[in-house]
Amino acid sequence: MKNIIIAIDGPAGSGKSSSARVVAETLKYIYIDTGAMYRAVTLAWMREGTELTEENVYKVLDKLKVGLKQSSSGQRTFVNEEDVSDDIRLPEVTRLVSPVSAMELVRTKMVEQQREMGANGGIVMDGRDIGTIVFPQAELKVFLIASIEARAERRGLELRNKGFEVDIENLKTEISERDRYDSSREISPLRKAADALEIDTSNLTIQEQTQIIINLAKQIIES
Repeated sequence: MKNIIIAIDGPAGSGKSSSARVVAETLKYIYIDTGAMYRAVTLAWMREGTELTEENVYKVLDKLKVGLKQSSSGQRTFVNEEDVSDDIRLPEVTRLVSPVSAMELVRTKMVEQQREMGANGGIVMDGRDIGTIVFPQAELKVFLIASIEARAERRGLELRNKGFEVDIENLKTEISERDRYDSSREISPLRKAADALEIDTSNLTIQEQTQIIINLAKQIIES
């Protein structure tokens, strides 16, 4: 059977990463979390303690090596061989990842790496510009959406499970602002590819939404 590229895009909290992991595991494909790559760049810059400017972020890029490795517990993210999988999910990284990932050189370097990772197919890649910029030729493109309320509840549960206090109303505000920023940026904005299938996950379980994607993928793989 042929190995295809599955691109899963959508806004924060729509279920991209959770779905992509399950789909990849089911199909025995490689899962690539592009959001983790941008978070890694953001974390590396934050550790420098410098002002958020393109010049300062680009200085970090010059000495930065981002790696993704599969493990028994899922995909792990590395910065210069250090496992930063937990640190990149901290709330302060989440608040700053959008402006960092909107920078042209950051986007260019990460997209180059992503294309190399998926060159041979057999991958599930999630992000905000996979079906439009990274792999516009992907055989299957999915765009996930969900209500602000559903997305805030999911994010809140994730943070509570990590021991953080959560204010759902603040989360709603942060998610709305991130949507606005990601959709209006000049470079690789968040948008649905013309040939992507849109799935509203607001009232779907992970099992339900992943099964939809798996069924679509199998139709293409076996055709």
